[in-house]
Amino acid sequence: MDEHGVEPKNGGISPTRKIVKLNGYALACAILASTNSILLGYDIGVMSGAVLYIRENLKLSSIQEELLIGSLNVCSLIGSLLSGKTSDILGRRYTIVLAATTFFAGALLMGLAPSYPFLMAGRVVAGIGVGYSLMIAPVYTAEISPAMSRGFLSSLPEVFITVGILLGYVVNYALSGVSSKYNWRIMLLLAAIPAIAVGLGVIVMPESPRWLVMKKRLSEAKRVLVKTSESDQEAEERLGEITRAWELNGSSNNNVGQGVWKELIWRPTRPTRRILVAAIGINFFMQASGNDAVIYYLPEVFKAAGIHKKKELFAINVIMGTAKASCVMISALFLDKFGRRPLLLLGSSGMAVALLVLGLGSKFLEHPTHKPTWAIVICVVAVCADVSFFSIGLGPITWVYSSEIFPLRLRAQGTSLAVSVNRLVSGVVSMTFLTITKKLSFGGMFFVLSGVMVVATVFFFFMMPETKGRNLEDIGKLFEDKRTSDEGREMLDK
Repeated sequence: MDEHGVEPKNGGISPTRKIVKLNGYALACAILASTNSILLGYDIGVMSGAVLYIRENLKLSSIQEELLIGSLNVCSLIGSLLSGKTSDILGRRYTIVLAATTFFAGALLMGLAPSYPFLMAGRVVAGIGVGYSLMIAPVYTAEISPAMSRGFLSSLPEVFITVGILLGYVVNYALSGVSSKYNWRIMLLLAAIPAIAVGLGVIVMPESPRWLVMKKRLSEAKRVLVKTSESDQEAEERLGEITRAWELNGSSNNNVGQGVWKELIWRPTRPTRRILVAAIGINFFMQASGNDAVIYYLPEVFKAAGIHKKKELFAINVIMGTAKASCVMISALFLDKFGRRPLLLLGSSGMAVALLVLGLGSKFLEHPTHKPTWAIVICVVAVCADVSFFSIGLGPITWVYSSEIFPLRLRAQGTSLAVSVNRLVSGVVSMTFLTITKKLSFGGMFFVLSGVMVVATVFFFFMMPETKGRNLEDIGKLFEDKRTSDEGREMLDK
């Protein structure tokens, strides 16, 4: 938007700005920040196998198993809610350090736990760290990225979650021959390694230029923008856009982050309400899809299908993890070319079909004695298709969308609220998945999840506008109606 409040015709990008190649410095910063997301991915992957040994070693009931797995997701709700305010006060950079440090402490508690209560305590601490990392990694990446590569860079947290899941599967497979008294402890302790890497990597990371503008540290913000732009002129333009947006929407409040919750929940404007519905909706459906639960309990699904050897179960996990990692990379590479909406709709509709097929295949395997090989193959293919479509659509795009649609003043705390819903739904689904499947069967559960994804596809079609190529400062206009837009232009003209 120029000084007269007129939106540029090329999607929110200044007419003088050219489409440029990927900025190496911005890429390095995004990779360092997104490394935090390995923590959640590794936990999802490794716990799917480790819980088999923990259950044997600590003699857990199925309810204790559900609580153990789901507690991390529920407790990550705490970190998600606190992360918005924390990052507005301390900055995005030091919130990343806090996330890694908290998860590191949790990993040590889990790996060294002498009993179930200590193991649960470790899950609680690690969960808080995960909550912080899930919010801060995409927000930091979105704020430091140029508009034309923001989709790719902001999807890197999901890429690293998927890499973490695959690492967890590989570790499960590699340690399956070790004594069950020790192997699950080694699996959980290894989670401390990426936490240390993040803590060290943040030393060379710059602060978010948009947070620096909020703190009126304009010279520091410009230095960061110069490094993430193709020229000094582009950096100057970006700084001007960020500063004007902050002066218009947020600078009247001297205490950064104050009054945001009231503005988000109690007295939202119509555009803010639409942004909040879109952000919460996509985070809700990301976890209501059952993706995390399917990954956590996949060995249980295939044990019910007649595959009982742990090494074979872990091998299936590795195959699925490889498919998931491949698809998330494809999605990340094409997000800025094809846009968010097409990939999101493709992914959610594909998941609906895959879960329907998985439900049908599971129904054929419910017979106690006769379990046809073709039905097992269909289930394996359907699971791989389900997680692959998730990695094309909901997986990366949820983080991209959540971090880019809120205006600067509301971004950290708005994103933290949306991610909190994400964590709450993930915890509820993970902690009830086995209980519900005992009532409905695995086939029935997958039919329900397929129906959820049909509803999700309809929601995305009507509620999610395309944000490809737009500056963060211009995306809010997509959620304005004509009257709101006209009022905003009149204010600018005055």
